Amino acid sequence: MSKFYLLLWTRWVLRVTLCSLFLATTMAFITTITLYINKGSPEVTQSVLEALYDINNFLFPIIWSFTILIALFRSLKYIFNSPLNSYKLELLTCKRDEIIEFVGYGDLVKIWRKWFMLMIWFVAIEMTLTTAFVYIFNSEINLFSWFNIYFLFIFILISGYLSILLLVNRCKRIRIVKC
Repeated sequence: MSKFYLLLWTRWVLRVTLCSLFLATTMAFITTITLYINKGSPEVTQSVLEALYDINNFLFPIIWSFTILIALFRSLKYIFNSPLNSYKLELLTCKRDEIIEFVGYGDLVKIWRKWFMLMIWFVAIEMTLTTAFVYIFNSEINLFSWFNIYFLFIFILISGYLSILLLVNRCKRIRIVKC
C-alpha cells in the first residue's frame, strides 16, 4: 500500500510541476512579448534582449504563484481511476453509492477544498519548523530571508504526500480498491 501512495504522489508531483512550470513559462513569455510590442517593437539589440530577459525573470515567479494553484486543482482529477501497483482511488457520488467513472472538475470542488486546507496546514507546519531551524542555527536578524516561491513549492510538494494520505483515510467519498 505504501508503494501505491509513493507512486501516486510521484505522478502527482510530475503533473503539478510540469503543468505549473509550463503555464508560468508560457504566460511570462506572452506577457514579455506583449510588453515588447506595446513599446513599439524597438530594434533588437543586446540591451533590449537583456531588458526582455530581466522582465521575463521578474514576471516568472509572480505568475508561477498563480499557476501553482491552477495546477493543484487540475492535478487532483488525474489521481482517480488509474491503477497503480494493483490499487486505484475511486471517487464516489455524494450518496456514496455509485462510483464516478469520469471525474470532472465539478465533482472535485468539495474534495479539493478539504485537500487544499490540509495542504495549507502542512505547509504552515513546515514553515514554522524551518523558521525555528533557521532561527536556532543562523544568527541573521531577518528570519525570512530564505523564503521565496521556490521553497514554497518544495513545501507544497512535501505536504502533498501527507495530505493525500490523510484525505484518502478521512474523506468518505474516496476509497481505495484493489484491481
